[in-house]
Parts: sequence; structure tokens; C-alpha cells
Amino acid sequence: MIFAAILAGGIGSRMGGTDTPKQFLPLGDKPVIIHTIEKFVINSKIDKIIVLTPENYINHTNHLISEFIGKNDDVIVIEGGETRNDTILNSINFIDENFGIDEESIIVTHDSVRPFVTHRIIEDNIEAARKYGACDTVVPATDTIVESINGRTIESIPVRDYFYQGQTPQSFNIKKLFNLINSLTEPEINILTDACKIFTLKDEDVYLVEGEVTNIKITYPYDLKLANTILEDGHD
Repeated sequence: MIFAAILAGGIGSRMGGTDTPKQFLPLGDKPVIIHTIEKFVINSKIDKIIVLTPENYINHTNHLISEFIGKNDDVIVIEGGETRNDTILNSINFIDENFGIDEESIIVTHDSVRPFVTHRIIEDNIEAARKYGACDTVVPATDTIVESINGRTIESIPVRDYFYQGQTPQSFNIKKLFNLINSLTEPEINILTDACKIFTLKDEDVYLVEGEVTNIKITYPYDLKLANTILEDGHD
């Protein structure tokens, strides 16, 4: 089976001026999270969509899904975790307990605040996860990358051609991801930033899927303004 995990556990502290998590803010005529969920609902290869939110937003999320998408037994809302990787682990445990995991099971993990993910990106993620076991959606870095360890002076300026900006989805063979998570040491857990780093820590390959510049992450107020502009230009 192929599962999508929509990661909506954040509280949006960088959005400013609102107590509402950014994934629930309006984008056009519906909330950001609904735009995102819809991209996976219309993909016939996705068997189940697991939406992971803060506990106190579960009922609200279910209400939004009923209002904008309608009754859909393939969309399930559960509680996320304290960190991104905890949230992914919650989704894997839920999948294991309710559907089982076999050697072919795939999970497509995606930020709830990237509402412009395309059908092509999702399809490429599914194919790469099936073929290689792990993939990350990226776009080539366009700005010069500057490394500073102390935050005051430049240590190095790497060759930009070798660098990419990470997006989502990140997609995995579930059994392989689960086994790697369980093999992590405590120091490794403490430096994790996303699921792909689990693979790199264990010297496992993560393959690249080409992203899109419009596949933006809504983090700051400016991002929401940009998202509305993208939406008005007909990108949905």
C-alpha cells in the first residue's frame, strides 16, 4: 500500500500576529491544509492519507475535511508528535497497527504548508521510493551558500553547483525507514532535522526528485502573501 502522511503538527510560531497554526490559515477560499490534502486525495495511487495535527486540532481538522472535501474514509486525522520525526513515527505506528506493513509499503511524507505540490512531484516520489527506498524533493540552490560556524564570520563558501534546497515530499520504503529509526543512537536522534537525515546518518542513499520553485513552504507572513499570488495566477 501507498500512504501519504501530511505533517501538520506545527504551531506556526514564526507567522506572527495570529494564534492560529499556519496550516489552518485561509489561502484563497479555503485553509492551507485543505489545498494540500486535496493534492493527495485526487491521486489514485495513494491508498490512505494520514493527517497528523496537534491533539487539540484533530476535531477542527476533521470538520474542515468534511466541509471542503466531504466524507472520505481514506483520510484519517491523528495526533502528531513533539518533533517532526516523532510525527512521522506516529504515522508509521498507526499504519502498522491498522493496515500492516510489508516489503512494498511506501510512505510519502509532506508538509501541510506546501499547498502547491504537483501531481508530477508526487508521482516521481512514489516511483523513486519504490525503486530506491528513499528520496527527497529538491531544487538547485540559486543563491550563494555561505558557511559560518560562529554566526559572525565566514568559514567557507561552497561551490553552489553541488547544493540543493530541500522541499517535500520525502518518501520512503516504510519498513526500511522504521528499521533505521529503531537503530538510531541517542546522540543521532538529537541531531536529526528530517527523515532523510536518518538515511544519511546510516550511510544509506537518498535519491533526488526534482521539485518546483512554486512548491513553497508557508512559514512567514510574506509566504502567505506569495501563496495567494500564486493561487490567483491559476496554480492550484
